Formats: sequence, C-alpha cells, structure tokens
Amino acid sequence: MAHTRDMPDVTVVAPVYNTMPYLRRCLASLVGQSIGHDRMEIVAVDDGSTDGSGRELDRYAARYPGLVRVIRQPNSGGPAGPCNRALDVAAGRYVYFVGADDYLGGQALERLVAAADRLDADVVLGKVVGVNSRFVYQDVFARNADRIGLADSALPWSLMNVKLFRRDLLEQHAIRYPEDMPLGSDLPFTLEACYRARKISVVADYTCYHAVRRLNARNITQLSDVDARLACLRRLVQFTVGLIPEGPERRAVLARLFALEVAVLLRDDLALADDDTRRRVGDTIRELADQHLDDAIAGGLDIETWLRLRVLRAGRHAALLPVLRHDAQAGVPATVIEGDRWFAGYPGFRASPPQAPDAAFEVTDRAADWAARLDATDTAWRRDSSGARVLSLTLRSPLPDLRQRVSGPVRVVAEDIGADAVVVGAGEETTLRADLRLRDLVAASAESGQRRSIRATMRLGDVFGSAQVRATGLRSPRPALVRRGVRCFAVAPTRDQSGQLMISVVPVTPGRVVAQLVALARRRH
Repeated sequence: MAHTRDMPDVTVVAPVYNTMPYLRRCLASLVGQSIGHDRMEIVAVDDGSTDGSGRELDRYAARYPGLVRVIRQPNSGGPAGPCNRALDVAAGRYVYFVGADDYLGGQALERLVAAADRLDADVVLGKVVGVNSRFVYQDVFARNADRIGLADSALPWSLMNVKLFRRDLLEQHAIRYPEDMPLGSDLPFTLEACYRARKISVVADYTCYHAVRRLNARNITQLSDVDARLACLRRLVQFTVGLIPEGPERRAVLARLFALEVAVLLRDDLALADDDTRRRVGDTIRELADQHLDDAIAGGLDIETWLRLRVLRAGRHAALLPVLRHDAQAGVPATVIEGDRWFAGYPGFRASPPQAPDAAFEVTDRAADWAARLDATDTAWRRDSSGARVLSLTLRSPLPDLRQRVSGPVRVVAEDIGADAVVVGAGEETTLRADLRLRDLVAASAESGQRRSIRATMRLGDVFGSAQVRATGLRSPRPALVRRGVRCFAVAPTRDQSGQLMISVVPVTPGRVVAQLVALARRRH
C-alpha cells in the first residue's frame, strides 16, 4: 500500500519523561531520517516531565508542523500509558517505538519499512547496539533473516519493544501495554505481537537503534523494589502461559524468563537483603519453578542460576544463603568428587543439621559447566610478546587437576573475542592466565561503546562446558585510554551486580567527563 499524508508509512512513538539532555539527540535522529518527512509522523507523549523535556518537544513541534505531534498528560509512573495514548492516534502503516534516551541510525526507518514491505513481515527487528556500555543481547542480530520464530532463534532474548510493528496487527488483536505493570510492560506487548505475527524478519546489516545507558545509570528498572519485581515476574509468567499453548514456543519464552528475570532475583546481593525479603523472593521463585520449570528449561540455564534454583527448591531460602555468601565473598567453592559423582562444596553441603539433601548440590550431569566456573583474581594491563597491549586476566579454578581433566584448551571469551588460557600454577588449586588484546576489544565495540560479558569454555572428555567468569573481590586497574580514529575510548574490567566479570568499553566524550566530575564532587560533599 502506498503511503499518503493521512496514512504515512510509519508512526514513531516516543514516550518522554525527564530525559534531557538525551532527548535532543533522540529527536534530531528522528527528524533526520532518510525515509523523509512525508512518509512518517512522530507522536511524542510528555508524561509530566519537569526538566525541560516538554519545552524541547514544543520547539520541535513548532519547527516541524505536521511531522511532530506532542501529547501531554500527568505523570503515569511508566512508559505503558504514554505508548498506549500514542497508539490510539497513530496513523502509520507501521509503528516504531523509541526510548527518549536513545537514538536511531539515519537510515533506520527507511530500511525497516523496506524490509517489511519486501518480505511482507508483521514485525521487523533492526540491529540494536548499546551505548555508554549498555549491555544488549546480540545473538538475534548475527545475520539478516527473512523469517524467525520464538522457538528457532534468539528472539525470546530480544523482546525489547524497539521493533517495527504492522499497525493492523496491533489493532486486529487489540495489543496494548499493560498499564498496571510498573516495569517490564514492553515484554508482554512485544511477546504478543511476535506470537501473533504471520512473519518476523531481521535487519542485521545496519545499526538501526542505539540504546543509551544514562551517565547516571539510574532508571525505573534498577530503582524498583523487590515487591514490584516479584509482582511483574508473576505477571510475565502468567501472561506467557495464558498466551502460548504448551510446546516449544512457550518453553523458549519461559527459559528466557528463568534465565534473565529469575536470575536477577537470585544474584549475589540477595544475601544482603533481610530475612523477610529473602523469604518472599524464595517463596515466589520456588512456586513458579515448581509449576513451570521442567528439565529441558533448567538444563539450558547458566550453571550458577541452575544450582541456586536447585538449592532453593530443595532447602528453601535458608539453604540458599550460604551459597550466595560464599560466591560473593570467597568465589567458586571446591568440588567434592566421589567416584563418578561431583558435588558443589558449599558450606551448606552435608551441613549439620542438614539444610538440603546431597542431590541439591550434585553437579555430575553438568560437570563440564561446573569446571568452567573460574574466578578472576587479578587484572592488569601489560604488553604481550608482539608488543600489543593486552588485558591480562589471572584466573583461579578450585580443581587442582584441571589441566589433566580438560580436553583441549581452556578458552576465555568476551562474546566474539577470545584467547586461550595458559596454566601458570597448580597445587591445591589451578591458576591460569588469559590475555585479551585491547585493540580487539575496542574494535568490536567502537561503534558506540558496549559492555561485554566474559565466559570460560572448555571440554571435559566429549562434553562442552561454559560459565561466566566471576570477579569476587576483584580490584580493577585504572581504565585504559585508547584512540581509534578521531575518538577516544576508556576500557576497563568491571564487576556487575551478579558478581560476574564484564569488560566495559565507553567512548570518552565531554558530556561523560563532566558527568563524572559532577558525581565525584557530590561524593566528596
């Protein structure tokens, strides 16, 4: 269908609440789209901003009449209401959502609409990258794809709403955001649209969307309390089960919920919560796991989450606490090997009185993943034999005979960048070292700066194992400053809130320097 002024090709929906100064770049990226002003409209909903965002919207609406439309409403507490208000007035054949912190590549809408029309797709994913070290799952963007589904791709791991949706699809099924969810409301919206879509496609050869991590790193998700998280987790699981019949698609989405939303609730800092909070978290997760976690889903979880769920389900939150504390304070525990059986040697294993049965700590079926659990005990910048600057990681395995047990190399990988680890010491434990080239880390993230997870991989016999590298008690070196072309980047190893080692690559910009100076001044006062 050809576009008209009354029906543009695409309506861009932008919910706005106190997003200055990021809003400026967002709006500039929208009005600068190569698709042209006659083929698009922008509906921005000011959700009661108090920081000047409303004035900035008015400025754009006055400068681009007929292109930018501003709707105002009292603050609703989240993006769901503003998105729904915009959908009610959207006129485009397609709808595209953008966070007011974020911005688009100049050709994003043109490429996405062209793909949707050419492929007759109801939903099109455009490549998303993180900015300012924001982490974005990249697996679904490995290549262009004419058709993907929930069960045969990494789509369940990429359920952000920053996709192109055919508006007829949304209207036909009355798909809207749940306004009573304080966080995560985009997931049920996107999930239903993807489930009901006739065809879902991927544009991976062009960066369509730049997802920005604010310099103050604060947003509604990170500030939400545990009760809000638990309520939303229940809603997400119930919504998934109510929407999708039993089968591969439902299992794929439930696997994502346990691997991400549940894993966040079981991270190291749960040990710092009070007893009542741990009880509420534990009881909710146990209930959901008893109802929906089958062996196939559990087997796909990261080894750390898998074990914590086993201990929680077998011994409740009192048995989980020693596991959390040990990981956070001492790192990966020793392995108890009895014949062919492997057990995680946490303080609660065979405790007196018993906190959980031995089976809760048994890792025999996932021994390769368990062996891949390593602690980063030191990081340093140095130069390798060729003179190239590297991030040198010193790693600890509690297995004294790791070298004899593995088949082939132990490899340390930062997503698509990797290096073989060399054993540099063995005794009661095994010490390894791996060097990641600085120039490779920067080259892989130079588009906008990203945060990359670090994993260890190895084989025990014929079985492949993988686990995220932990960073318990790690003191990171100063960031390395690297110039690439006309841009400068700060690269640093860091520890995330789940205790895992990450590599942060961040562009050094005047705005970021000023923000860091302001934050430093506030801490001093």
